[in-house]
Amino acid sequence: MTSAKLDPIDLKILDAIQRDGRITKLALAEQVGLSPTPCWMRLRKLEKAGIVSGYHARIAMRVVAPVATVLMEVTLANHRQADFDRFERVIRDVPEIVACWSVGGGVDYLLKVMARDIDAYQRLVDGLLDREIGIDRYFTYIVIKTVKDEVALPIAELLPASS
Repeated sequence: MTSAKLDPIDLKILDAIQRDGRITKLALAEQVGLSPTPCWMRLRKLEKAGIVSGYHARIAMRVVAPVATVLMEVTLANHRQADFDRFERVIRDVPEIVACWSVGGGVDYLLKVMARDIDAYQRLVDGLLDREIGIDRYFTYIVIKTVKDEVALPIAELLPASS
């Protein structure tokens, strides 16, 4: 996969909209040092290229209701493509599973689960096991405290260094 060519202005635009998705055209233009029309045209170009894939509100769920955040490692019993497909198809449809990554190493998947409480989490796991979607082993890690949960990506730090 090749990287998109982004100049310093594009990087400033991306940084600004990550931190404030509701920023006005004028404020964005001022932050990046452009007039509003060229700035807006650049933002539209980033959207059309699929670099900006959406705008979202970040909800402070613990303010809305108590929640248990759980990280779960899953290893499947078999490793055929059909086994991975079946597992992933079911996981996509479980609303409490808010993230799922296929990983290399000692386990097959890492999941982030948000449940009302630990009992609700265990009922969810029991339901997954009852569905026989190929889970061989799973390990549960209860999040006690969030130390860092950054939504803004470190784009400039992830780009290849200029020579």
